[in-house]
Amino acid sequence: MLRNITVSFPGLGIESFDLDNVAFKIGESFEVMWYGVVIALGMLMAIGYAAYRCKQSGISVDDLTDIAIFTILFGVIGARLYYVAFSPNQFKTIWDVLNLRSGGLAIYGGIIAGALTVFVCCLIKKISWRKLFDCVGPGVMIAQAMGRWGNFFNGEAFGGLVQEGHPLYFLRMGLISRNTFGDFGTSSMVYVHPTFLYESLWNILGFVLINIVFKKKKFDGQNALYYFAWYGFGRMFIEGLRTDALFIGDTGIRVSQLLGFLLFAVATALIVWGLIYVKNYPDSKLAIVNNAPAVEVKEEKAEETKATEENCENTENG
Repeated sequence: MLRNITVSFPGLGIESFDLDNVAFKIGESFEVMWYGVVIALGMLMAIGYAAYRCKQSGISVDDLTDIAIFTILFGVIGARLYYVAFSPNQFKTIWDVLNLRSGGLAIYGGIIAGALTVFVCCLIKKISWRKLFDCVGPGVMIAQAMGRWGNFFNGEAFGGLVQEGHPLYFLRMGLISRNTFGDFGTSSMVYVHPTFLYESLWNILGFVLINIVFKKKKFDGQNALYYFAWYGFGRMFIEGLRTDALFIGDTGIRVSQLLGFLLFAVATALIVWGLIYVKNYPDSKLAIVNNAPAVEVKEEKAEETKATEENCENTENG
């Protein structure tokens, strides 16, 4: 494993510097990679955001916490299995498959497995899965924006060579890593598209925009569909720049580009259908009539009851 990765962003005035992909050690030999640390931080931020939105939407934070534990577990498993399925030649033993510290998690696999886990948990707990998806979706964008910086520390998930005159030339990244030699046949610094940065910025922008319109939704699930459409649209283009894309056999079709297009098309169609439906049938179960935060109301009533009891006790003692 490459210990040091040399990067630069000359268009941003950042000169060459070395990255160590090891964050810290436990004992003498066990190394904790920045890849895992960054992804873990992204997950925590996503859960914090989802908890904030759940309180506003009448969903118990305790229920969210329970669901988050299973979602993270199966999301990571799904992300790994997806990556392994489309690049089996990289893994010789079962231990290679289980070793996540050096990367190899596919976002789409995590999204699919995570979404299914949330859906099943909501059915078990009798929670509106569409409403919870609205709370979780924008938070996932935070995790994805953070997670791409794990790729940065690993010196991976970059694009092809970027030429002077390209609209994004000012964001070019100079890079020397184990992957640049395999892709470009040189150990010298090459200037490439920092696709990890493109996707991170795309997710941040989407997160901001969805939060602006979050409370303007006309039906539950609308904001989650905004997330799927936004992410799919961006990934559809960004994936075309990458040098390490996963392909469907020998077809030359990039898996993530195809999924990005399908995600964008289906989510956009559902948004349009949902808006038309609730407009024509405003009294339907799909339309939002009262979005009052039931949990907050319960908490306020509990606080009022507690305050009343304390006042009664003080009066009796007095």
